[in-house]
Amino acid sequence: MRSRRPEVSIIIPTLNEKRNIGEVLHSVKRVLKDYSYEIIVVDKHSPDGTASIARSLGARVMYDDLGKGSALVKGMKSARGRVIVSMDADLSNNPSELRLLISGIQIGYDVCMGSRFLTGGGSDDMPLFRKFGNKVFVSLVNLLYGSKYTDMCYGYRSFSRRAVRKLNLREKGFGIETEINIKTQKAGLKAMEVPSYEKKRGSGEAKLRSFSDGYRILKTIFRNMFS
Repeated sequence: MRSRRPEVSIIIPTLNEKRNIGEVLHSVKRVLKDYSYEIIVVDKHSPDGTASIARSLGARVMYDDLGKGSALVKGMKSARGRVIVSMDADLSNNPSELRLLISGIQIGYDVCMGSRFLTGGGSDDMPLFRKFGNKVFVSLVNLLYGSKYTDMCYGYRSFSRRAVRKLNLREKGFGIETEINIKTQKAGLKAMEVPSYEKKRGSGEAKLRSFSDGYRILKTIFRNMFS
């Protein structure tokens, strides 16, 4: 990493990812070795020492106690890169796809979204009920907002600095991805989807709670109709 303004900022929200974060950061560094970059880990005061490991590997560590959405927004506001990428800390996102996400912004798009439902994408970690729920949310957003998305509840994405300013994100939890999709469409930002393959998480338990977080996503969909 260099002291000048980085080309790329990677934002990684974390909570008790001690057994995964090291591999994630090493992989990101290998992929981005030809870029000027920074890695920002926004940690929920993990008691397992996640933040210490991230800091020892050169990440800039911040703290947020509210949720994934709040952590992502905090990281975005602090990011210095021209391209800002959000990714998960559980080894489910393939770092080799970073170059594609970065290129999407470099060629002129405002938001570049990984999709598990485009040709070349897929998931090793999506049971049938979650696949059905995601399809319902995608269809509902497309119907209500006139978009043509193929995926919704997936956090592997890239943004221009212009997009981060215009989106004015407010969601504190797992509704953040849905809010991004909706506000991208409402703001008329130039968006594209690219194929992404989601792997099973590494160690530890998933933070997503399908039914309670699904309800929050529904609230996000309808709340943004009136904002």
